[in-house]
Order: sequence, then C-alpha cells, then structure tokens
Amino acid sequence: MNWVVLPALSNIQAMTSPLLATVAAENEPYVLAGVLLSFMVIYLASKLGGEICARLDLPPVLGELVGGVLVGVSALHLLVFPEGGVDGTNSLLMHVLQMTAGFDVTAIPSIFEAQSEVISVLAELGVVILLFEIGLESDIKELLRVGPQATIVAVVGVVTPFALGTAGLMLVFGVPTVPAVFAGAALTATSIGITAKVLAEIDRLTSREGQIIIGAAVMDDVLGIIVLAVVASLARNGSVQVSNVVFLIISAAAFLIGSIWLGRLLMPFFVSLVDNLKTRGQLLVMGLIFGYGLSYIAAVIHLEAILGAFAAGLILAETNKRKELEELVIPIADMLVPIFFVSVGARTDVSVLNPFVPENREGLIMASFLILIAIVGKVVTGATVFGMPGINRLAIGVGMVPRGEVGLVFAAVGSASGALSKSLEAAIIVMVILTTFLAPPLLRVVFTRGDDGLDPEPTPALANAASAEAVVLSSTSMDSPPAELERVESDHQSHD
Repeated sequence: MNWVVLPALSNIQAMTSPLLATVAAENEPYVLAGVLLSFMVIYLASKLGGEICARLDLPPVLGELVGGVLVGVSALHLLVFPEGGVDGTNSLLMHVLQMTAGFDVTAIPSIFEAQSEVISVLAELGVVILLFEIGLESDIKELLRVGPQATIVAVVGVVTPFALGTAGLMLVFGVPTVPAVFAGAALTATSIGITAKVLAEIDRLTSREGQIIIGAAVMDDVLGIIVLAVVASLARNGSVQVSNVVFLIISAAAFLIGSIWLGRLLMPFFVSLVDNLKTRGQLLVMGLIFGYGLSYIAAVIHLEAILGAFAAGLILAETNKRKELEELVIPIADMLVPIFFVSVGARTDVSVLNPFVPENREGLIMASFLILIAIVGKVVTGATVFGMPGINRLAIGVGMVPRGEVGLVFAAVGSASGALSKSLEAAIIVMVILTTFLAPPLLRVVFTRGDDGLDPEPTPALANAASAEAVVLSSTSMDSPPAELERVESDHQSHD
C-alpha cells in the first residue's frame, strides 16, 4: 500500500533546506537509537498484552492492540506519531532518548519525524507479511469446493453490514460519503483465525455449521481484500464515482484471478528454481521476492499492495513447499506484524470516547451504532442457509461476527489515508475490539444451546469413517473370540 510511502515522500521533499539536511545528518545515530528504543516499547507492549489475553483465552492480537493503546497517544505517550501536528516534544520516549543520548532539545522534532517514518514503513511491511501469511494458510481448492450455502453466507455477510453501516452513518449521523463508505467497509470483515480457533476448541470445526462458517470466512477474506482495495482508492481520490467503483472492482477481481491463474502456470518453474539454489534461505527469499513482486504490481496499478501479497500467498499455497514456507514466514511475521498492531493502537486516541466530554458523545453514539450493525449484519447470515433442516443457524451467524486483525487493517488504512475523523476511527476500533471479545464466548453458548444434549450431525467424511469403523467392529464380532471382541470394544470406547 502507498498510504504510508506517499507521506514519507512528502516529508522527504519538505526537507530541502541545507540547515534541515545538516541537522538530519548530524542526528542520524540518534534516529537509529530512537528506532531501537521504539522497538523495545513495541515488542514489550505486544508481548505483555498478548500473553495476558492468551491466559484469558482471548485472541493475542487484542492484547497487542490494547498494548498499543496504553503506550500510545491515549495513555503513556511512549509511542506517538506526527498525525495531528505532534512534533515529538510531547513524546516521553523522545525525552528519554534526549536525556540518555545528550543531544540538543531543538533536534527532537527532526529526529522524531525520521524515527516515526521508519516505524510507519515497517508497520506497512508488517501488514503486507500478514496478508501474505493469510494467503499461505488459505486453500484455493477449498475455496472452489465450498458449497452454495457458504457462498450465500459470505455475500450476505459482506453486503448487509456494508449497506446498513454506510447508509446509517450518512443518513443518521451526516457523515460524508467517503468516511461512511470506509466505516461500512470495515464492518464487512470476518476473522477466520479467531473463529477457527474457537470452533476447534469446542470440537465443532468438522460439523456442518463449522464447515459453512470456515468456508464463508475464507470467501470473506477474498471479498474483504477487494472491498479494501476499492475503498482505499476512493479515499485517495476523495470522491465516489460509479464508473470508478466498477473499474476498481473489475481491476481488483481481474488482478486476483489473473495473478492466480498465471502464478499456477509458473509455479513448477518456481519450485524447480528453489530446488536448484544452493545458498541458505533460498525458499524464503524467493517466496518474498514473489510476494513483494505481486504487491508492487498491485500498488502501481492503483490497487493495494496487500492484495498482491494475499494473491502471492494463495499461489504459493498450491505448491509442495507450502508447509515449509509457512514455517519460515512465521518468524518474519512475529517480528513485523506486532509493529503494525501496536502502531494501530498507539495511533488511536480513545479519549474521544470519553462520555464526560460533550464533543465526544457523537463518537460514542456512532460506536454503539457500528457495534449493533456489526453484530446484526453477521448474525442474519445464518438465516440464509437453505436445504439443511435442523442446522444451527444462530451458530453460523455468530461465527461470522469477530472482525479481528482484518478489521484493524481497514481502520489503519482509513486512518493513514485521512478519510476517517478521530471519533469515527476510534468507533471502528471499539467495534473491532468488542466483536472480537464477544464472539468466542457467544459461540460456545449458541453451540451448547443448539445441541440440546445431542451430538452434532457429522460431516460426510466423519459419517463414512464411523460407518467403516462399525463394519470393522461387526466383522470382529463374528470372527474374533470374546476376549478379542472385548479388547476392540474397549479400544473403540477409549477412542470416543
């Protein structure tokens, strides 16, 4: 994405005077020191927050976000950014750096600006790696195998909250078109990672409901990336034109489909090249070259770089190097992705949601509205499932509720593009946090109530496995002596 690179270029172009250039050169070591100190704060905040959430059986990504809020502009002012006219003089981290390094106080603004640009670019790389990793974890064949039920759930789960959220913000709150579209788009996301983890924990991942939820969530990822590419481009242009929207949708879909089709043709060459390389890290480096290459193409044709990264991950997931590449990317993601999430939290000024400040009440009302639409817009998707009597439709709808990291991507892009006001940005963050917090316990409740003490209907694969086991037991009962039959039955009971 170029929503960080463009401001960086503008800032570099603004530093044209010899005096500023001299100051920047003299303080270059302090810029590096500031970046290193920022990394310490970022990783400490992400690890503490993530560990606390993990022990509370909550997604660690929420801990990283909350950790960013605590160290950012809302609380400790350790990690702040130039948005809103901040020049670094109110950054506690900059003052710690100045006292320990001993440079002149007047150099703080230039050091702060350069350090902030480095952190912003690395956060951008973090979200590119995140989408590359999500693509690797997805499966094109599974996308193609997903039934019509999952397709309808995914489409309704995108269209309903987007339409209700956008229309409500414009008509009820008088929000301008572009910010309203951006906020509505943020409501379309579904976090497949969070939902899949909860379904696995309650042994419903292979149920009919679980398979529909996962299939629809995978489709949501694809639809969400296209929606994000469209609304981010609209935010850059500053206006909404039907022809523009149609062109962007077609170009995004054509890029995704075309890159996947061409990439699958070239994958044998990629695998052969990797196998013939002798230097260390050949698979990781070649995978990143491919991912960055598609990200670059997406960016230069006025889409988002993350769309290219996601497509690259989908393509490489089709090769026999998938598992190995996933393991190699994890340490890269562990290093860069927390920078993105903590930066999102650090930029979020939650003070705009203080109910005791009259000017903030509109933001609070918008947050309540977004939370309502976020939940209702996904829960209704369960009602669209057809041809499956007795299925737990409420569980399907609740399974689509959590926004997680995908919703944060929308908030970050909207914030950096300048399309969102502070109150609307904070409202989106609150919506993401609450839906992600609420979904795991709600999923457990709706599945427990829906079962009524009965086992969920197994998927065809599980049914076939059960039938095969029954045949084995039947055969054993006819041919085996009593002791052997008792041993087989005992093994079967222990397996259950």
